[in-house]
Amino acid sequence: MRIRSMAVAVALSATGLLVPVGMASAADAHPASVTRVATLPGASAPGVQVSRSDGQLHTAASRTQTARTLEIDYQVQETGYWCGPAATRIALSARIGPPSQADLAAQLGTTENGTDHISQVTSVLNANLGTGWYETKEMPNDPPTQEQKDLLWRDITLDINNNYPLVTNIVAPPGNQPPGYPPDQTIYHYFTVIGYDDANMSVLIADPASFSGNQIYWLSFDQLATLIPPKGYAA
Repeated sequence: MRIRSMAVAVALSATGLLVPVGMASAADAHPASVTRVATLPGASAPGVQVSRSDGQLHTAASRTQTARTLEIDYQVQETGYWCGPAATRIALSARIGPPSQADLAAQLGTTENGTDHISQVTSVLNANLGTGWYETKEMPNDPPTQEQKDLLWRDITLDINNNYPLVTNIVAPPGNQPPGYPPDQTIYHYFTVIGYDDANMSVLIADPASFSGNQIYWLSFDQLATLIPPKGYAA
């Protein structure tokens, strides 16, 4: 278990089951033949190298003075409610040959209602890696406090620098969504953070939903921080 130099965010009170977090329908979460690598206007992060092998997408690791991205194997979620298993698999692929989405769905206790809580992802990540690296961080305040945002950025840079992708549980309502999301729906989802650019405060996302073919893309840190509440992340 790592000792953090900053206090974790205040925990959420107990709640019932989440609404389905796999939100993408089977039609929406289809394997796309083209990977779109989006960049923020004026982004200084290097272009992300994406290749396809054995039916999977692979991102290459890269590092500059301000940016770092990790090597991962990407898969689209195989059902409309397996975003949790798929995001967990992407994170594990940075360090080991990961289990299948089906195996991870069983480990996570994922049902047709999705994966209930980010703490289940934390436990499964640590169990498969044989480590205590990952911790559950809750962000109950919407909008998040500055302390929570500072902790999130510190976790992103610390984890990515040590080759640990983050898994985040997000809520994306109309008007505040990543690229390609259905604009008339609130999307409950898990995706994986696999890189960052310190120069423009952006993060690289591996998104198993593949909405409109958006799979690997840059997102501003400020937007990510507004998407996580009132959920949390594993870092």
